[in-house]
Amino acid sequence: MPEGYNAFIPKPLPPDDLDLDEDLLLLLSKADRALAKLDGVTEVLPNPDLFVAMYIKKEALLSSQIEGTQASLRGVLEFEADMKPKEDINEIREVVNYIQAMGHGMEKLTFAPFSLDLLNEIHRFLIKGTRGSARYPGNIRTEQNWIGVHGTTIYDAIFVPPPPEQLPAILEGLMDFVTRKDKIPSLVKVALIHAQFETIHPYYDGNGRMGRLLITFYLYYQGILSRPLLYLSFYLRKNQQEYYEILNSVRFEGNWEIWIEFFLKGVIETSESSIETARKIISLQNDLKNRLVEHSIGGVASLRFIDFIFGNPIVSSSQVAQELSVSRQTATSMLKKFEDAGIITEITGQKRFKKYVFDEYLRIIQEGIST
Repeated sequence: MPEGYNAFIPKPLPPDDLDLDEDLLLLLSKADRALAKLDGVTEVLPNPDLFVAMYIKKEALLSSQIEGTQASLRGVLEFEADMKPKEDINEIREVVNYIQAMGHGMEKLTFAPFSLDLLNEIHRFLIKGTRGSARYPGNIRTEQNWIGVHGTTIYDAIFVPPPPEQLPAILEGLMDFVTRKDKIPSLVKVALIHAQFETIHPYYDGNGRMGRLLITFYLYYQGILSRPLLYLSFYLRKNQQEYYEILNSVRFEGNWEIWIEFFLKGVIETSESSIETARKIISLQNDLKNRLVEHSIGGVASLRFIDFIFGNPIVSSSQVAQELSVSRQTATSMLKKFEDAGIITEITGQKRFKKYVFDEYLRIIQEGIST
């Protein structure tokens, strides 16, 4: 570059010399089985949509934490329950935006093609109203960016993505690869897509989060997952330094096989972890029903309330009354019985407008999240 730094221009996908040897193919087979098992385990959950909704919140937190966001699951739930969180509201909003971006993308993919326009639309949801909102949400960058230690210049960068004038052609090539019908196994293909997207770094802000969303969107788009359940952010955050080093190894040395191996191991580990979480939730649901009997809490409304708090772990009597179509007095009485049984805990300390939290469930979902 005439400015005195070198920007990286990636070759089109797929790599010419990709070598899926026997070990990688065995790993791919194991990853495919783990993913299929994960997709199937949700069918035995009493309400899989509630499980998915909470897991999206977990992924949103973990993906945002990779970028340095300090929000907690409790803070996000308090925000959604119209409480005033103790945490930075801007950081919570970043997580809430991620949740909305995920939901919008999944909905659009049921009837719209996978396209750059769709990615830009999702990016607007991701960035709007946050600290990056002044950085052209939904627009491909028109200036050079770089990856490096905060406060350093482009000349000290760890990596300099493609220059802006090259982006239209590079992104067209990527989207052609995404939508092209070929014989590349889906998990291998989405690994290639994610790495290429992170190398292109097409936006001013939110590239990491967009790249991780892209994994889920692609697998859903291909019908590999019936619900958005594969979230690699826990694995990537746990192995964050190795993740960055391997991506640079792909860029500068063409080590695609090492990246694919790392990615497939993440799919296996994450799928197995999610399956274990689902089992814990099923066990907790069964345990709660036993506790209802032990504490003489009967009635259809009580069983419906159990389902409700798995989707709404912070609740109030007005919410319960509306959801279960019971009187406010009945809802208040029910909450008191569940509190006495140790199922929920009051968290406001107020005499009126009380809020209750379902802590046992949150502890299961929160595993692996920094608090």
